[in-house]
Amino acid sequence: MGTPTTSPAPERTVRLRELGPARRGSRPDEVVIAVSPAFADFFTKTIVDVPHAEVLRQLLAGIEEQGVTARIVRVRDTADLAAIAHTAAQLSGSGIAVGVLARGTTMIHQKDLPRLSNLELFPQSPLLDAQVFRRIGSNAAQYAKGESPEPVPTRNDQMARPRWQAKAALLHLKEVECIEAGRDPVEVEPAFELSRAG
Repeated sequence: MGTPTTSPAPERTVRLRELGPARRGSRPDEVVIAVSPAFADFFTKTIVDVPHAEVLRQLLAGIEEQGVTARIVRVRDTADLAAIAHTAAQLSGSGIAVGVLARGTTMIHQKDLPRLSNLELFPQSPLLDAQVFRRIGSNAAQYAKGESPEPVPTRNDQMARPRWQAKAALLHLKEVECIEAGRDPVEVEPAFELSRAG
């Protein structure tokens, strides 16, 4: 008699359904989350296998816990994080946005800052977990309310860059292949699902 096999635990996934062109928000209590071309599309997890569904769930939860509303857009014409986040900040009713690349690199931006400036940058995607994404959402919401939160504390690992550099480069190349030049940002609606892996 063989040993019993257990089926893998269900994994949360997300589909992003396009609703139409992303427009400038009018609500002053709004944070826009902008995802990159390959996020929850060609890729479904970050560089360290945090499901994109979990990234969005935690960002949304962090924003909503502060009593602020959230809207999600997809930016398709670039894989540059600063450009994605800055575009989203221009669309946000509060002027505050969170940009996220498929590999997990994240930024909080504000509309009146130069594109290459930001409020908070999280460049070491291998060190970002669900708890950090939740705190990023919370901080973005606090900025939207006109507050000055303490920056999100993140771990620092000097070996993360050399250890993950090759994989990050491959993920970036794939993300660039998903760019659709000339496409305007679109508003998307997340549909969270449970699927069994394997």
